[in-house]
Amino acid sequence: MQKGFPESKRVALGKHLRFCKDITLLGVKTNFEDYSPQEKDTIREAREVFYPTALYYRLFESMGKKVFPRNFYPFMGNKIRQTLLFQWLGIPHPKTRIYYGSDRFRRIKNDFSYPFIAKQAVGGSQGKEVFLINSDAKLHQYLDEYRPAYIQEYIKSDRDLRVVIFGGNIVHAYWRIGKCGDFRHNVAQGAKISLEEIPDDALEFALSVAKKCGFDEVGLDILECNGSYYVLEANMVYGKVGFNAKGLKWEETILKLHEKGLF
Repeated sequence: MQKGFPESKRVALGKHLRFCKDITLLGVKTNFEDYSPQEKDTIREAREVFYPTALYYRLFESMGKKVFPRNFYPFMGNKIRQTLLFQWLGIPHPKTRIYYGSDRFRRIKNDFSYPFIAKQAVGGSQGKEVFLINSDAKLHQYLDEYRPAYIQEYIKSDRDLRVVIFGGNIVHAYWRIGKCGDFRHNVAQGAKISLEEIPDDALEFALSVAKKCGFDEVGLDILECNGSYYVLEANMVYGKVGFNAKGLKWEETILKLHEKGLF
């Protein structure tokens, strides 16, 4: 299929689905003029474009093409947009506020009591830019380094649930149990993975969140508190350690969904 670039209704730029033989892979070229005339025609005639990259995502949307995954690039690593989306849709989410301007310290202290969570608002991964703030000194230190301030209530728990969803299907779920003495549940920060007793209602909650938000591919972090579930964050780039723990391979798992015609 790749050699002659025949007419294709489904085209991919990113390599994520290179193992799906009926999707024409063209690769990413930062200048559209670098595509050959045949490649340009293939893109123009495509009904659906997979992994168009952040560069082309909005362009293809504006042209009326179906893109997959939806809401992937605009929300990737952007906690502000994610929080606003959860709030607008009425999705349970820890109390979170974003602060701009020079009077942030006073306003934060008016809205939150110690301890609370502070994060890098855009970017950051693996729990490296997440802080437990329990004093004025730590808050001042955080505010000196990060703008805007992204402040979230601290819900004490020893674990959260990572649920990976692809094309409306749960492909994997696992507990991330935090290291003793660490408030974070990131595997990169020493958390352990557990596959035991995954609640069905938590999976149903995660599916409903992905559907409401239009997330075609996402790793949702779900926290349980007093019988209720909250979504902490949406991860468009998620690790494969949880897959390995269950003996799963991401490509094989996604290919099975593709072969069943689920995306």
